[in-house]
Amino acid sequence: MKITFKGDYALKILLDLSLNYEKGLVQIKEISKRQDIPVKYLEQIILILKGAGYVRSKRGPVGGVYLAKPPEKIKVGEIIRLMEGSTSPISCVSRTAPSKCSFFRRCPFVGLWTEIRDFTNKIIDGTTFADISEKVENMSVKSPDYSI
Repeated sequence: MKITFKGDYALKILLDLSLNYEKGLVQIKEISKRQDIPVKYLEQIILILKGAGYVRSKRGPVGGVYLAKPPEKIKVGEIIRLMEGSTSPISCVSRTAPSKCSFFRRCPFVGLWTEIRDFTNKIIDGTTFADISEKVENMSVKSPDYSI
């Protein structure tokens, strides 16, 4: 599995919206600035996320975007697949678009590739944007200073 800028930006956009879920509407320019994503590219990704039902928007001077569902209902794996396609390390073990070579039945690596695919899917499908948001919030809480 390879994550391109498109996939990375989509994850960052959804994380930003998750962190601001209680706030509601978030202006695109704010997300662009916080996540260092060019506005034009961000708008293109928002359209994809909106089309897939993850994001909603409101037009106008006080408009913006917001999550269509709670962060705990959105799995990281869903967004990776939406933006990048298959999570398989090689096409022959892909569940969505398998293309097997003539060597497939006697390939000693098929089991390894399948394990990698399954392990990757277990992690990304078991992680929600609420989980990632919690990690971010914990990272920003400073630990007490015990120095004398």
